[in-house]
Amino acid sequence: MKRFFLFFITVILTGNIKAENGYELWLRYYKIDDAAILQQYRNNISSIQFTSSTPTLLAAKEELLNGLQGLLDKKITEQNLITNGCILVGTSSDPVIHSIISSNFFSKAGKEGYVIQTVTTNQKKVIVIAGNTEVGALYGCFAFLRLLQTHQNIQNLSIVSAPRIQLRMLDHWDNVNRTIERGYAGMSIWNWHKLPDYIDKRYKDYARANASIGINAVALNNVNANAIMLTKDYLIKVAALAEVFRPYGIKVYLSAKFSAPVEIGGLKTADPLDAQVQNWWKQKADEIYTYIPNFGGFLVKANSEEQPGPQTYNRTHADGANMLADALAPHGGIVIWRAFVYSNENTDDRFKQAYNEFKPFDGKFRNNVLIQVKNGPIDFQPREPFHPLFGAMPHTPLVMEFQLTQEYLGFSTHLVYLAPLFKECLDADTYEQGKNSTVSKVIDGSSEDHKLTGMAAVANIGSDIDWTGHPFAQANWYAFGRLAWDHELSAAQIADEWIRQTFTNIQHAVDTIKNIMLASREITVDYMTPLGLHHIMGYSHHYGPAPWYNAAQRADWNPVYYHKADSLGIGFDRTATGSNALAQYAPEARKQFQDLHTCDEKYLLWFHHVEWNYKMHSGRSLWDELCYKYYAGADSVKWMQQQWNSLKGFIDDERFEQVQMLLTIQQKEAVWWRNACVLYFQTFSRMPLPKGFEQPAKNLEYYESLQFPYAPGISGNQ
Repeated sequence: MKRFFLFFITVILTGNIKAENGYELWLRYYKIDDAAILQQYRNNISSIQFTSSTPTLLAAKEELLNGLQGLLDKKITEQNLITNGCILVGTSSDPVIHSIISSNFFSKAGKEGYVIQTVTTNQKKVIVIAGNTEVGALYGCFAFLRLLQTHQNIQNLSIVSAPRIQLRMLDHWDNVNRTIERGYAGMSIWNWHKLPDYIDKRYKDYARANASIGINAVALNNVNANAIMLTKDYLIKVAALAEVFRPYGIKVYLSAKFSAPVEIGGLKTADPLDAQVQNWWKQKADEIYTYIPNFGGFLVKANSEEQPGPQTYNRTHADGANMLADALAPHGGIVIWRAFVYSNENTDDRFKQAYNEFKPFDGKFRNNVLIQVKNGPIDFQPREPFHPLFGAMPHTPLVMEFQLTQEYLGFSTHLVYLAPLFKECLDADTYEQGKNSTVSKVIDGSSEDHKLTGMAAVANIGSDIDWTGHPFAQANWYAFGRLAWDHELSAAQIADEWIRQTFTNIQHAVDTIKNIMLASREITVDYMTPLGLHHIMGYSHHYGPAPWYNAAQRADWNPVYYHKADSLGIGFDRTATGSNALAQYAPEARKQFQDLHTCDEKYLLWFHHVEWNYKMHSGRSLWDELCYKYYAGADSVKWMQQQWNSLKGFIDDERFEQVQMLLTIQQKEAVWWRNACVLYFQTFSRMPLPKGFEQPAKNLEYYESLQFPYAPGISGNQ
């Protein structure tokens, strides 16, 4: 009977679902299909009024009109007089808004925040959306539309929201030839050949999507930079994009190649202490700001993975960053200097290298320098402990760097919701100033009262019609923006918002999709890198499992470097008896990892080399537990498939079938990961699979023989 009822409700509520290709992301303004909700909104909203017509407020007006007319399926008029049911939009400097909204609300909103308040003025019930700045009002309009899209009660609104992080940034690893390093959703959306004269509609829609979740900065080009981006011809093209983004509160940044003075400037050196080099960068900064008055600054990858940098000239990271900072300072620009550095000549544990290189320079960077640190100490793995630099540089503002593009998480063919990964890091306790000194408090500046703060993510955006290659990969873009605005939001809350805006408000479907999303990351860890394994993917392309690989030109590019499996056990000893990487954490943070018997088993093999027969909390041996995790992970993808299949009729056919096919790929690849890893590690444990476990269909030699010369996401420095 229950099944029949669900079927009946599905037919009634979804009979008119139209096919969608995903282009609209979460900004779908379709007529609200809940009659009661629709009537409530229609009763409360009749018209809009904007206090001025600047480019930003015109963008807000366009969005609000399109959203309201689509969602309410009725004409919304713009009026000059406040009427009952009017939405009044403007800034705190407007006399009318100032007179009806308490200044206390605006003091809490800050520079970019917004106020959404239901008020009665002259016996007219009005919804006021305002900020201290125009971009705050724009963010407020998007937030109000989100309330409608998610069917929230708007009868008596009293909302104040302000971003916790100042710089909320997407980093595009896009090359000039439109390839994307670690890109899995088509080509770059930046068509440099057609710019500046051809402005693709997608540029504006990209800006809208970012502004809707509070992203206010974009680095346009790959951190493995090409100096040509700093030439006049390309600065004109960049300026055209900046013009599109400006009304939406988005500043453009460029990845700067440190050797640019030599490559495009005709100098013989790029030494940061050379007066000619310093002058070249100052002149270049002056030139950039003539084209882009609100240019954000430079993102720099230096002395890492063969990129040039100050160490090329026996100078320090501080020397290099400060030189660029001095060039940008007169214009208000900033330098974001990446801490992802490691040297082939340094044979110490790669885990330790960024800390060792940057910790000595804490407090020695200019005030307009931010150090960008990856969430974990290796490289965007499915699970990593938080990076030890968080909590170790109290005198230097640190930017969090996450990765949206799923380089190590199955590319754009695997459904992996990353908000739980982000939250795991943000909520981790560094013990910098005692208990509850979380990573989030380090990066939002509250632990050390830093005024310049940031959170960045490597974009997963490309030219695919749905932007990200997988409908659910859109959720990671969305989640990053929402967490950069407010890191106290939960992964479940963000998922709920995104589902309702992207798919449906039908509760059964929302609950089912949310369950899939919230479980997906742990499932992926289980079939890829359980119990703290890491960096065991295919060489170079990073596609699929290759724990056996040991032929890379650098030791720390080899999976065997990380898992260290032998006849005794498996795992990387980072305690005092091993590399002692744990010494980089504060004593209380170190304590949670250093004892083999109390270490969270999620991180066990990150920090310990463990015997195959070691008894786990489950009572199973390490070998049996490892097998259990691999098999449970692969089996759980079947569960994801079953859950998704139950949603037929609740989701439009086009996206339903797309996800269905992608889950089929994910299931096959989960089994591949399981089989290849279990067979390989079995050569060391020499122990049988636990009773009842399916024997892999192929032998280890088969999996080792697989080659993928054209796997996506590999691109040179173009």
